[in-house]
Amino acid sequence: MIQHKVLFVCIHNSARSQMAEAFLNTLDGECLIAESAGLEAGKLNPYAVKVMQEVGIDISKKGTQEAFDLFRQGRLFQAVITVCDEASAEGCPIFPGVIRRLGWSFPDPSSFTGTEEEILENTRKVRDEIKEAVLAFIDEAKHMEYWAKQRINS
Repeated sequence: MIQHKVLFVCIHNSARSQMAEAFLNTLDGECLIAESAGLEAGKLNPYAVKVMQEVGIDISKKGTQEAFDLFRQGRLFQAVITVCDEASAEGCPIFPGVIRRLGWSFPDPSSFTGTEEEILENTRKVRDEIKEAVLAFIDEAKHMEYWAKQRINS
């Protein structure tokens, strides 16, 4: 079976891209394999770690990395998905060979304020939205014509 490589990118690779990577690799991992990176490396968001542990996924040992490092290494991805706001996503490098580039905009958990429980609740909402987007992507991508169609249109 052919595995298609997917890169999730956000600003610091600290929450949204990490959650998306973990969901894709946990929910599929068969025909799709994910990595994540940031426009710049940051520090893993402890609230993201906690809400992912609540759904049985441990990202606590994951490091952060920069998208430009992957670009300079000549890494190839069939899909690059930004999970930050549109303006920030414009700073993402254009990877050669990418069949599909998508932009999913999710609120940044590092910007949440309030009590710890309020921050966790808002981070849970982002987690759940990311999971739904990943599930929809997996469903669409499992159809082989998805990748063929994207090659024709790119």
